[in-house]
Amino acid sequence: MKKKFVLITGIAGFIGFSLARKLIVNKVPIIGIDSFNTYYDTKIKYKRISELKKINKDLIIFKDNLQNYKKLKNKLSRYKITNLYHLAAQAGVRHSIKRPKDYVDNNLIAFSNILEFSRNKKIKHLILSSSSSVYGNKNNSPLSEKSNADFPIQFYGATKRSNEIMAYSYSYLYKIPTSICRLFTVYGPWGRPDMALYIFVKNIISGKKIDLFNKGNHKRSFTYIDDVVDGLILVGNKAPRKKMFEIYNIGSGKKIYLKKYLMAIEKELGKKARINLTKLQKGDVKSSIANISKIKKIGFKSKIFLDFGIKQFVLWYKNYHKI
Repeated sequence: MKKKFVLITGIAGFIGFSLARKLIVNKVPIIGIDSFNTYYDTKIKYKRISELKKINKDLIIFKDNLQNYKKLKNKLSRYKITNLYHLAAQAGVRHSIKRPKDYVDNNLIAFSNILEFSRNKKIKHLILSSSSSVYGNKNNSPLSEKSNADFPIQFYGATKRSNEIMAYSYSYLYKIPTSICRLFTVYGPWGRPDMALYIFVKNIISGKKIDLFNKGNHKRSFTYIDDVVDGLILVGNKAPRKKMFEIYNIGSGKKIYLKKYLMAIEKELGKKARINLTKLQKGDVKSSIANISKIKKIGFKSKIFLDFGIKQFVLWYKNYHKI
């Protein structure tokens, strides 16, 4: 009998790496694919992979983007793949304002190939990582899966919402069990260098000013990476049967102001930030709070509190940068 694998796209990314690590520890056979693009320093991407290789030296990883279907199909043709976690995407809200074509290539064209691959490979469960950005600038927080998600205010969110609709049509037409996971402001060790937590910690330690957008009045459901991974695995183990398609919010469910987030970082570092108060940035939403009642029904629980999560990131950051 052919060995069965779980495929993770974007395995060198923050969330893909974290999910892969947990699955490897749980003895789940996985295959990873990543383009290792230069949106941010690739050093951390290769370091993440080296960490995975320490756990499983025989880990199968392909370095390639997903924009060529023929290459994708040929590279994976010999493997029996059951579940597919599609985490690869061009991330970054502000980058999508400057370089929208990156999102067409990496989020739309690439995902259309993933859908074709899922159809032809008869994937048993497709799990798509989406974003709270699809909800746009809503005031009716907390946001549930039933909230309107048709008016995202930046192109990144628009491509993620497009992915959801594309996935629904494939699920409906070709009977592919599909789950959409809308992630809310993920943070933690091995996070991206362009994310607020990384920038805040880096600048506070070095004594540089930080920009506090919207004067710190953003409201977010900051969600620790371990909770997100637990949610993804929980959803991955529960393929939809009747409707063949489900959407889940994965978040802490808590409302935390950005300025409180910063205060937790200052407390952990024992050092005050030098702050440049700035106005709301183009493409930023004021409030993004997760209603997680639906995913709770299948056993999800947000376990990590903010202070502990910040502490874990700071410990990792100092170790990683040898401070």
